[in-house]
Amino acid sequence: MLATRLGLHLADWVITEAGFGFDLGAEKFFDIKCAGAGLDTAAVILVATVRALKMHGGVALADLARPHPEAVRRGLPNLQKHIENIGHFGEQPVVALNRFAADADAEVEVVRQCCAELGVPFACRITTPARRAGAAELARLVMEHAEQSREPFRPLYEWDAPVPDKIRTVAQKMYGARSVAFTKPPSAISPTSGGSGTSTCRCASPRRRTPCPTIRHLLGRPTDFDVTVRGIQINAGAGSWWC
Repeated sequence: MLATRLGLHLADWVITEAGFGFDLGAEKFFDIKCAGAGLDTAAVILVATVRALKMHGGVALADLARPHPEAVRRGLPNLQKHIENIGHFGEQPVVALNRFAADADAEVEVVRQCCAELGVPFACRITTPARRAGAAELARLVMEHAEQSREPFRPLYEWDAPVPDKIRTVAQKMYGARSVAFTKPPSAISPTSGGSGTSTCRCASPRRRTPCPTIRHLLGRPTDFDVTVRGIQINAGAGSWWC
């Protein structure tokens, strides 16, 4: 929060890398950082790559360098879910495709057409040792997008909401969970125990447990899965709940 406020006093534009994936990093950026500091975004940039979309389309790691437009098309639900998640905050992104040397024109065109159909601005930035084309186009597009009138972002949940409700909201809206079950009755988690008026933070840690050992390797857009919460830990010093 302090770094962003300082940057806003020193520059016309401040760009924050909010996380590797919007569902994890950027959700916390909005619901914790922006909501806690009273900040708002001028524009949201969603970075994608052809290689990642092919992986979500079912292509093996060893074959990702081979052109495969149909695999890119099969992987689009992952990109569409991230765009949908951004919409939960009342925002519309600019999709920035980082293009590498092995990416075929037909593969890039699949992503471009998807964004056009969704009405989402699209820019392609070439990333090779010899070229850095497309950065100026992306910057211009972001500036134009930011200048459009819009409402302030909407937090996914209110900090005063019960902790179980916050967890359900994030699990179902951001990740696509069907349901969230608590091994202890949610009524046992009372606002007087320190959760009222705070944010809820989810993280990837070595301590996490899941009934599905391969959950982290699910590709595309996972749906209809259930989440079980076995415990909630209060880190009151940071002002967040971890589950």
